[in-house]
Parts: sequence; structure tokens; C-alpha cells
Amino acid sequence: MFITASCPECRDETEHEVVAESRDLLVRCTACGHHHRIKKEREPRPLQVRAIVSREGTSRVCSIELAEEDECTVGDHLVAECGDDAFGVEITSIECGEKRVNRAKAPSVTTLWTRAIETVVVKISIHDGWHTHPLYKECDGEEPFVVGEVYTVAKKKFRITHLKLRDGPLMRKDGWKTVAHRVKRIYGSRV
Repeated sequence: MFITASCPECRDETEHEVVAESRDLLVRCTACGHHHRIKKEREPRPLQVRAIVSREGTSRVCSIELAEEDECTVGDHLVAECGDDAFGVEITSIECGEKRVNRAKAPSVTTLWTRAIETVVVKISIHDGWHTHPLYKECDGEEPFVVGEVYTVAKKKFRITHLKLRDGPLMRKDGWKTVAHRVKRIYGSRV
């Protein structure tokens, strides 16, 4: 194995061959042949952080692997491992001991509260004169929805009038779009 390091003999950054590995590395400069020791770089230790993954009314206790120097923020997208399964998730809350915070360094995180975003169920309300029809559509979390476009769900054709997002705002202008995992509810009128 070869690494680039500073040679005390050449007084330059040169390529070195790793001769032996123990607590330190014994290396040989390929330019001048000088042998010397270099401190081994410490590998970041992976942390297994407890994660609660919510998916449409059910929750599972899983884990997320983070490095010691990682920082988590509400809204970050990570991968949670639940036994043999792996899910794309979005952090909805971070627990550090007894407190809930919006941002934290990985070693201080007790639990990450998340929701699955790979496959989501989108709630749809279609207005048809005096009646409102509730529908549910299971779709990929990255599936786009556009205000003003026509969709068909459960043999009902409708035009999206506005989109209510999970983080608060309503999207009402024709042409505005978002992806399924950000949608709280789709409102439409029957076509």
C-alpha cells in the first residue's frame, strides 16, 4: 500500500510505501529510501443510533449508523436499518436525553424519530359539488405532484387545486410542484 506523506529526509511531500502496520505505520520514502514512522490516522468510529421509523400509523424500532463527527438536523434524509430491511427516512425529531432539539452531534443523540419516505400514502380530498371524497394513494416518495394537473386515483379523475405540505405552507398556483413525501394532503376538484 502507498500513501503520500512528508519525508523528514527529503523535506517534501512524497509517495511512501507502507512497510509495516502496528500502532504506528513504518513507511519507506520512494524518493530517497528513508524509513520512518508515521502516526496512524484514527478511523472514525461508527455509532448505532436508535431510530423510531413511522410508516402510516405503525412504528418500528430500528437503527441508523452515524460517524462520531456527524451532525443531525430535523429534515435530514438518512437510511434506517430494521433487521434485514433498509428504509429511506426523514428525521422529524431528535431526542438528546430528556430534551427534543432541532440539531445535535451524533454522540449526544439518544433517539432519532423518523418517518419512512421511500413509499408513502398520500391523502387526497376530491370536492364534487356538495360532497368530498377521501382517497388514499400509495406511491414512491419522490413521485411529483403539480397544482393544476389532472390525475386519476381509484378510477376518479381530478385536477389538483392545492397541495398542503407537511412543513406548513399551502401551494395554490398552477405549475407549483412538490414530491409525495412532502405532501400532507392533496386537494382537488372532480373533472
